[in-house]
Amino acid sequence: MSEAPAFIEIARLDCRFEPRPWPFAAENRAAIEAHWRSLCEAKPALFNGRVLLLHRHTIEDGVFRGAYLETDYASFMTWGNLGFPEDGMRNSFSMAALQAADGAFLLGEMAAHTANAGAVYFAAGTPDPTDIVGEKVDLEASVMRELTEETGLDPASLDIAPGWTMVALGPRIAMMRRMRSPLDSGALKAKIEAYLASETQPELARMHVVRNTRDMPSAMPDFQRAYLHHALGYRTG
Repeated sequence: MSEAPAFIEIARLDCRFEPRPWPFAAENRAAIEAHWRSLCEAKPALFNGRVLLLHRHTIEDGVFRGAYLETDYASFMTWGNLGFPEDGMRNSFSMAALQAADGAFLLGEMAAHTANAGAVYFAAGTPDPTDIVGEKVDLEASVMRELTEETGLDPASLDIAPGWTMVALGPRIAMMRRMRSPLDSGALKAKIEAYLASETQPELARMHVVRNTRDMPSAMPDFQRAYLHHALGYRTG
């Protein structure tokens, strides 16, 4: 990683929906539509839904305050695949840092039909309009929903940390919520993979167990690798 990640412990999130135009999406419409057509040719299951992007944020006294706008998934994907042209926007989302009773972390490998096939992540998703409650963008509800949809786990069965670890790296701001299962890593992996096998088209292909830094799959984004180094204390065995 050429850029060092920033780690900040966050006690509370105060995120709002404050819509405004996104110049990138308007100014690059033709390129976005062409890029989206090429993506859909390769992966017909893709859907151009609506997502939320962070356009303003501050951190003060342990509180992260942010404002999100709404855009289409095609614009979001084109922005990312062009290397996130700098315009003040951030891809900010919540992730379930799922940990087994023996201390290992469990991450899912995205299935072949998804946009990020083969990549390995904690359960997460780009915020979307279903996460808007009144004027609030509820990242806590978002991560709980994604955890259940991707793994079949009930958040009520987990010991959920009260705060968040913010990992900021480049255009991404990931809000990590530590969630600990009473099951050991082997049993937890088996439970999740049994759920995946029961699904017609699961988002995940398989689970990966990370006990130390040597277990980390190569197909993992830098911000998540940084979090695991941070959480594991750079443990190698």
